[in-house]
Formats: sequence, structure tokens, C-alpha cells
Amino acid sequence: MTRAKWAVDASHSSVDFSIRHMMIAKVKGTFHAFEAAIEADPADLTTADISFSVDLASIDTRNTDRDNHLRSGDFFEIEKFPKMTFQSAKIVKTDDGEYDVTGNLTLRGVTREETFSVTFEGAGKDPWGNEKVGFSGKGSIKRSDYGLTYNAALETGGVLIGDEVKVSIEVEAAKQGE
Repeated sequence: MTRAKWAVDASHSSVDFSIRHMMIAKVKGTFHAFEAAIEADPADLTTADISFSVDLASIDTRNTDRDNHLRSGDFFEIEKFPKMTFQSAKIVKTDDGEYDVTGNLTLRGVTREETFSVTFEGAGKDPWGNEKVGFSGKGSIKRSDYGLTYNAALETGGVLIGDEVKVSIEVEAAKQGE
């Protein structure tokens, strides 16, 4: 393969997360609206340029009241900070088809360096002859690093909401014209 521009197929991609709740369980959610600009040789991501943007208003935890609270000033404050963005800065191959992608994540007006593990899942042509590639990514961030500190103490000790947010991304992308 050679370096090319790739467009994310949102209908075959996802941005999901999980966070500890009440110190005993996990709450999962997803973001339905996101976009990415990828310029890469999928066979060697070390020279790739990857930018990702998530529309925070598209959060879905399967609970309308919780989703609205997450959109509020206690959390994302989407009126002021509608997007979370990521721009790759350094990509290191860790194994065959495995990479550590480090870049700048911006959330709620705070930018920090974060690293995500990315796996090249493969390449192929769809029934209409379009070249497609697949990637999986995972990592975690501390929400307190981004000013997301809302919480409540529990009667039994501990806190209502954990600090670590685990992120999981699945991307299918189509090669764009030369």
C-alpha cells in the first residue's frame, strides 16, 4: 500500500467509552457524531497524519437525564466547548500492525499529550471496488486532567464517578481519490 487520504465511514465506525460508577460497576457510552482526517500508508502508520474530532453533544449513555447532565457545565460544557479533538504528533510501531499513537487531545479547553494503542485490522475491497482499511484503538484518560472534576462522595466511602475513562475506537475508512 502507499500513502493516501482515508475518509472514515461513520456507519461502520464507533467511539465508545466506559467509566467506573459507584466504585462497583461501569457505565458505558458512545459518541454518535465524529469525523477524522487520515493520511497514511496503512501498512506503516509511523508516518501517518491523524486528526480526530468528536461532537460532544452526540453523547449517548442510554439515559437522557445523565446525557443532558454530561452536556452541562458540570462536565463537557458543550455550549462553550462543543468538540473534543486529537491530533497525532508521534507514531511508534510496537509490533506487527501495532502502534502507539501519541498526540494532543483537547477537551474542555485543555490540551494534553495522550497515547493510544492502535491496531491495523486489515485492508480489502468492498463489493463495489472501493479500497477499505480498518483500525482499532484503545486507551484511557483521566477526566480530572481536563477539568472534569464533578463528583459526589458515597455514604459507603469512595466516589460516585471514577477518574479514569477508558476509550475504545473502531474505524473503517475508504481510500479517497488521488
